[in-house]
Amino acid sequence: MVLPLLKLGTLALKTLSKPVASRLKNQAAVHPRFRQLIIDMAQANHRFTTQMQRRIYGHATDVEIRPLNEEKAVQAAVDLIGELFVFSVAGVAVILEVQRSARSEARKEELRKQELEAMRQRDEALAREVELLRQKLEELEQLAKGRGLSGIFNFKNTNTEIGKTAKPA
Repeated sequence: MVLPLLKLGTLALKTLSKPVASRLKNQAAVHPRFRQLIIDMAQANHRFTTQMQRRIYGHATDVEIRPLNEEKAVQAAVDLIGELFVFSVAGVAVILEVQRSARSEARKEELRKQELEAMRQRDEALAREVELLRQKLEELEQLAKGRGLSGIFNFKNTNTEIGKTAKPA
């Protein structure tokens, strides 16, 4: 019951994070200080990705990279912020799910340990009982050697009684 509700809550959280990211993107584009910060961030990201692409494709890397215009930089930065927000929410949801799963596995492992301990204790009790029965059997064997089998089982008395009942017939 808890697992489907947890999965549904995680899905709802991921779904709700997308409109929040969209609103965050809109607010980031109009706030003046934050706007300049994200423009600088977008320009740095543009330079980094362009240099990486040039290295990958074997082009010259010492060439000057033209900066993005302001609107493209803002758009690239707010897209990056929105994606980072959605990714962060999904990452937190995955971490929480892993922790929940680990706690569940720990509870299962504890139950297995308790069952194993109970089985070990039962095994020890049975071993003690077998040893006790073995000792009693040895005592009986000692008595049988001392008295003989007829002393323990009264074969003489039963044989004579059988003989007495057999004669009248």
